Amino acid sequence: MLSKLSRKSGGGSGSSDRTVPVTPPGLRIEPVRGRAGLRRFLNFPAEVYRDDPNWVCPLLREEKKKLTPGRNPFWEHAGRELFLAERSGRIVGRIAAIEDRLFNQYHRSRTGVFGFFECQNDPEAAAALLADAESWLRGRGLEKSVGPLNPCTNDTCGLLVEGFDSPPRIMMPYNPPYYPGLLESAGYSKAKDLLAYRIPVPENPDAMNPRLGRLLDAVRARGAAIRYLDLKHLDREIKLVREIYNTAWAENWGFVPLTEAEAAHMARELKPLAEPKLAFFALYQGKEAGVYIVLPDYNQVLRGMKGKLGPRQILYFLRHRKKIDAVRLMIAGIKPEFQKKGLDVLLYHQSAKNTRELGYVDSEISWLLEDNTLVIRATEAMGGTLTKRYRIYSKRLVP
Repeated sequence: MLSKLSRKSGGGSGSSDRTVPVTPPGLRIEPVRGRAGLRRFLNFPAEVYRDDPNWVCPLLREEKKKLTPGRNPFWEHAGRELFLAERSGRIVGRIAAIEDRLFNQYHRSRTGVFGFFECQNDPEAAAALLADAESWLRGRGLEKSVGPLNPCTNDTCGLLVEGFDSPPRIMMPYNPPYYPGLLESAGYSKAKDLLAYRIPVPENPDAMNPRLGRLLDAVRARGAAIRYLDLKHLDREIKLVREIYNTAWAENWGFVPLTEAEAAHMARELKPLAEPKLAFFALYQGKEAGVYIVLPDYNQVLRGMKGKLGPRQILYFLRHRKKIDAVRLMIAGIKPEFQKKGLDVLLYHQSAKNTRELGYVDSEISWLLEDNTLVIRATEAMGGTLTKRYRIYSKRLVP
């Protein structure tokens, strides 16, 4: 059992004097310091997934940017500390402890976050990493630990608990099957499940289910239409996307609003990857009422790039991107006052039609909250099949 003693852990973007757990003999938990430490933190997952054919190594320079204050606007309202676990001089695990002040202000809570969790099948190391992250959170007056969020629900989040037989789609997480056991043995329990649905792209989207076809005709008759995002005026368009997204998701579990800086940052990151025919608004009587943004599954190409982006990898990307055969619905939302008017059918139909015309044959809708029954029923009515389940865990922090 872990006992406690008083020692200081300083430095980092959110460090403070704190009481930290004593680690078992032979195991060492240390906060990440400097460029060399961050490089070790970023490179470690390759050891965990060395023999896993389904893992997709993220672009390491993008992961570095995500974790760096000043380069990711998330850290304008959040603090973090990164930890590495070493056993006999060899890294065996990593974790981030995160305080999102905007989340706590929005929800009037005192919730902390753990994220970027990776670990060998070493329950002792996992427990020690989580204990140090929890100690950092308690030192900031937080009362609950939730995760994994990397670093929030507007980014990759959740632990894969079902569906280990295939690689993840773009910007979705992946982990070994033993991870849930590591968290549960450290006292974590389910907070919420996130669902991923597969929908094969129909060969003829116009030959829809007759009931859905009638609904589509009816919503168009009431003044619904599609308008594509104008990527030449992305600054203007992203403000509309942010407005729709923040109002559509405002009451959802775990939601934290996108700030203007975060939305602009996301737009810059995604613009080179966007397919113009797969990003559009739903108009209702001339007003932007909903948004739908679908991305090609670039993970199919990233798997062969091993996290690098040099000249050779760029040529590989350009040569293989045309072979991508699937897409992922990444952003979707309808303003509350326009919900239950059939706009979801309009958005799905346009997406299916354009996706098929572009040559894609498969799609994933992810993620959906497990208790979002209206959207789940609509997804299943459109041919969706549940293929992956992700879990967010929580633990009450005892003072």
